[in-house]
Amino acid sequence: MVTGPATAAMAAALAVLSTTGASPATKAAPPTQGVVQVTRAASFVAAERHPAATAVTYAPDLVPEGAGVRVRQQLDDEGMTVALAVHGLEPDHTFGAHVHTRPCGPEPADAGPHYQHVVDPVQPSGDPAYANPWNEVWLDVTTGADGTGSSQSRKTWTFRPGEARSVTLHRHQTRSERGEAGFAGETVACFSVPFVPRAPMA
Repeated sequence: MVTGPATAAMAAALAVLSTTGASPATKAAPPTQGVVQVTRAASFVAAERHPAATAVTYAPDLVPEGAGVRVRQQLDDEGMTVALAVHGLEPDHTFGAHVHTRPCGPEPADAGPHYQHVVDPVQPSGDPAYANPWNEVWLDVTTGADGTGSSQSRKTWTFRPGEARSVTLHRHQTRSERGEAGFAGETVACFSVPFVPRAPMA
């Protein structure tokens, strides 16, 4: 986790780890005034063989081993932007994608529920008053003919410390109807990302 004043703590790049699914690369861009940016990237591996990996696929037909994922989080004085980029996935397919509360694990459910800015007292949440792209971070992405795609979500709020821990990909586009809001079918892949809460400004 990145701590300390943004203009000092983020001035140097974080240590770059391996780019395998087990240990993703982490890079911090030198900030402009009042801006913190962290990028993490990895390649997906099979969950059944690498249950402790950082980026795992549960459905190799849609997210093959070796496919890549990158998540960028940028914080500023007015909130944050979360951006997702993927490559090597099933072409011409729309994936639901959301920020979840726990890290990935050997089972899709290990990532926990969606992160919600205002938490629905009824869980699992299917109420569109809570399960919506303004109260959650939805990153649905449509791949092109080459299997690449990108998306981003802008928020006027930031994550609570330690409560946003992964991005999941789902088989279908995210639904918004009452009782089904936020659902997008089975989880097909997961990328553990220890998102940064709002950093103190210098």
